[in-house]
Amino acid sequence: MPSFKRIKSSFTAGELAPELLGRGDLRAYENGARRLRNVVIQATGGVARRAGLRHVAILPGAARLIAFEFNTEQTYLLVLTASRMQVFLNDAEVASVTGPWTEAMLPQLAFTQNADTLILLHPDMPPQRITRSGHTAWTVQGFGFSRLPWARFAPTDIEISTDGTSGSVTVTASAAVFRPEHVGALLRMAGKQMVITGYTNPVLVTATVQDTLTDSAATTDWHESAFSAAHGWPTTACFHQDRLVLGGSRDLPNRLWLSRSGDLTDFDLGNGLDDQGIEFSLLSDQVNAIRGVFSGRHLQVFTSGAEWMVSGDPLTPSSMQLTRQTRMGSPIDRIVPPVDVDGSTVFVARSNRAVHEFAYTDVQQAYQANDLALVAKHLVATPMSMAYDQTTRLLHIVMLDGSMATLTLFRTEQVTAWTRQDTAGAFRAVAELDGAVYVTVERFGSLRLERFDATLAADAALHGASGVAQDSWSGLAHLEGQVVTVLADGAPRGTATVVGGAVAVDPPATSVQAGLAFLHEVEPLPPEAATPVGARTGPLRLVAATFRLLETAALEVDLGRGLQPVPFRRMDTPMLDAAPPRFTGDISLRAFGWHRTLAEPLWRIVGETPLPFTLLSVTTEIRMPD
Repeated sequence: MPSFKRIKSSFTAGELAPELLGRGDLRAYENGARRLRNVVIQATGGVARRAGLRHVAILPGAARLIAFEFNTEQTYLLVLTASRMQVFLNDAEVASVTGPWTEAMLPQLAFTQNADTLILLHPDMPPQRITRSGHTAWTVQGFGFSRLPWARFAPTDIEISTDGTSGSVTVTASAAVFRPEHVGALLRMAGKQMVITGYTNPVLVTATVQDTLTDSAATTDWHESAFSAAHGWPTTACFHQDRLVLGGSRDLPNRLWLSRSGDLTDFDLGNGLDDQGIEFSLLSDQVNAIRGVFSGRHLQVFTSGAEWMVSGDPLTPSSMQLTRQTRMGSPIDRIVPPVDVDGSTVFVARSNRAVHEFAYTDVQQAYQANDLALVAKHLVATPMSMAYDQTTRLLHIVMLDGSMATLTLFRTEQVTAWTRQDTAGAFRAVAELDGAVYVTVERFGSLRLERFDATLAADAALHGASGVAQDSWSGLAHLEGQVVTVLADGAPRGTATVVGGAVAVDPPATSVQAGLAFLHEVEPLPPEAATPVGARTGPLRLVAATFRLLETAALEVDLGRGLQPVPFRRMDTPMLDAAPPRFTGDISLRAFGWHRTLAEPLWRIVGETPLPFTLLSVTTEIRMPD
């Protein structure tokens, strides 16, 4: 009866889709897993239990998270809810101001930041300027264009005329072109500007002349401001080469506007000089709405049907070149801003089942869009929010179903590993702020703001300490009536129910963590059919498994007879309620019984004990009949 050993030395391919269970020939199969829940893949190939979530605040409703980084020392989290913006600094709310957005607008809000000013955009809302003048001093006001771009929305044969050349005039159109929403919009007639002040009917409005008209006679030489309540406002924006770039609007979805160089409010085209405004449309076989603009090696434009590169160094009206690169497309029902990952731009595809890396190749002098989720499609299902943590090299993506997929991406080390994070509730949004990852979580009928915290081992958790041992710990009103897991003086104390915002601890402790438990799972792929003795289909017997661990304090393993805890506490440990020691080294466990087929995993790790766990490698000894 031959036996052989297999060594699984890394998990750098992450969790693989069920469609790949028969692809033992792939390199990803060797380094992948069947199930990875509430763990993250390390750059070195190991797998570790994820950090817990620290409770920060209960929010009034659905929220959009925006990271505001004035500099490396002054970073703030902006939480946008219906008509309100809360500002958080070091987990504490320091300011709250009102704004013109509604809850329905939140998924389509776009933003870009320049120093102490953030510009907020939505197709149905005039752009807003959010300004910080101090930790607690924040204002929200209209952006304030100094000069707007112009567009012709009506057919070119329609004429307008006025009954005067200055002051308040009546504007008459030869066909129906006006709507009540035109009030406040600008008109330009034969190069002269006026603002509409009143609506009478579709062919008649009143206006105040700002530049004395040269003539009041009917003319076809007239334009409207490109942005207005009648035709919509900019959809998305970024800063590029000292210009503000606006991408798309409700009625001009495929058009780009670039401000005057050095003047972010001036979009007048002037005479086409190098420093003046730029305007152009993305013309192709399809009219695709612009869903994102991103400043990278080039100005990158993401539309609903394709990705474009705008080149020119510097960008001027005469040097600009526009080239379509790939045809993946971005979602149209929500804004998921692209993020920079090591010089590549990661964006969500229109299919809602892919996450692409938009990367420039020097050989081809063009961009490619590789699918980062190619082998883990089952984890990507309608991404709603995305953030990249440069400190841990983790890309977090919140899905519509409330789960969160986490990607460990080290291109030079060939690490592209997906895992899935779950919690008692549903993840709704994510943002990264100077190494801190914040999420909104829907729990128990309300939305909560929480932060990943490596010092915590439970969700919605809080930590308390006292110089004197206590048997009652309060401050848990946000978990009233819930069963929580308790860690006292570093040792698990089982569960307790929160009553009156407090939990009881027996015996008393000087340090307590309390929060919602979460389960981590590591399950390997079935063993390959090819063995040292030839292709086999089973049965087989797992003789033993050796787990190489790092700083691990709790381990539960299933080798075919159900989950069994592995003890780490030594006989000479002074107290059973003391913190268990952390173990680094190999744990060898014997297994019993036969596996009928190769379709079954040989081992499985599952645990919810709020203690650290890191698995580096697994060596299995397998025996098969002759």
